This record gives sequence, structure tokens and C-alpha cells, in this order.
Amino acid sequence: MSQIIPIKSATLSEDIAQHLINAIVAGDIEQGSKISEPELAKQYGISRGPLREAIVKLEGLGLVTRTANVGARVIELNTRDMLDTFAMREALEGMAARLAASNMAQAEVNDLYQLLDKHQAFLDANQDEHYAQQGGNEDFHLRIIQASGNGKLIRLLSHELYAVIRMYRRHTADQRSDPRQALREHKAILDAIANQEGDLAELLMRRHISRASRLLQQAMEQSDHSQSVKK
Repeated sequence: MSQIIPIKSATLSEDIAQHLINAIVAGDIEQGSKISEPELAKQYGISRGPLREAIVKLEGLGLVTRTANVGARVIELNTRDMLDTFAMREALEGMAARLAASNMAQAEVNDLYQLLDKHQAFLDANQDEHYAQQGGNEDFHLRIIQASGNGKLIRLLSHELYAVIRMYRRHTADQRSDPRQALREHKAILDAIANQEGDLAELLMRRHISRASRLLQQAMEQSDHSQSVKK
């Protein structure tokens, strides 16, 4: 933590917040760890004011909790919260897929097919290694969310929920199997959107996220069991 990482921007607190979000999602700042303002201010070479603004933003995103006389800490993932989060995600992203079937331009559809071709090539070249670490899965979902055209839906899914969703996905990425199944589901969703079949797109998206939730639950329960055995 001794290396100074220079941050220069008109939106300094936003830049710091994004750095902290990425560090928390990647696990560089561990779950449950205390957020040390003096240490982070030194690391980024900034004053405490913009840093506090960034921490408030992280608190709003659900990545950090603040307790009197304790300060700010990174959240600790748990199965109940994951299930609640993914239940919301299932409903909202299903709606986004239905809206995207009416609103997505043909050029955007073509771009998404190209993205899925890249995901296929990645799996072929890397012995089915999960491409979650490449950001590709999030990119597919976020493009559909953006194509919904619903500003409130976009804000909820792209900003208020997705940092925590990314954190859950990265936390269990190594324990989830069969990335080709996820890719097949993505292609089916995109086919429905391309054919402007909104009801089908919503159904397939909801099934896709429900399946992801079940797999995450299994992975988290397995991880919790392994840690309890070690203790």
C-alpha cells in the first residue's frame, strides 16, 4: 500500500470511487476489511475530502457499511443477500430484455452477435476458462440494459446493483462450471431480441439469471462449508 497512485480529474471523487469499486470487486480490498482514510489518502496522493465523498458513494452502492465508532468497512458477501439481489436482478433484467426487443437497433444487435462470437473464440482458445474475468459477461448484460431505453431501469441495474452483482460473480467464478451453457443462453436471448420477440426475451433472461442465482448459491454454500471444515 506504499505506492502512490496519482489521480487527476475534474471529478476526483468519482475517479477514486471507481478505483475503490474495482479493488473491492477484484478482492484487492478484502471483504470485511476496514476502510482506512489516512492510508488511502496517502496511497492516492489526495486530501481526505474527495476520499470521503468516494466512500459515501460506495456506501450508496452497497459495497461499504458505516458504523458509529467503527467507521467504514467493506461488506461481507452472504447467501441471503445474494438471493435477494438476484431476485431483483431477474425481474428487472427480464424487463430490460423485453424492452430491448422493441428498442435495440439492428446495428446494436449485430455488434452483440460479434461480441458473442468473440466469447466463443475465447472459450475455444482457453480450454473453456470462464470469461467472467474478461468483463464480457457484464458487457453483454449491460448492453441489453442500455438498449431498454428506460432511464430508471438503467440507473438501477448499471449503477446501484451491478457493483455488488460483479462482486458476487467474481467471488465464485472459479467454482462455477460450463461457461458454454451461459453462452448458449446468451445467444438464445439475443435471437429473441433480434426477432423482436419481447415476451420470449424476457422469459429467457429470467431463466438465465435464475440459473445463475442457483449456481452462485451452490458455490457460496460449498465455499462456506470448505471454510468451516478448515477451521
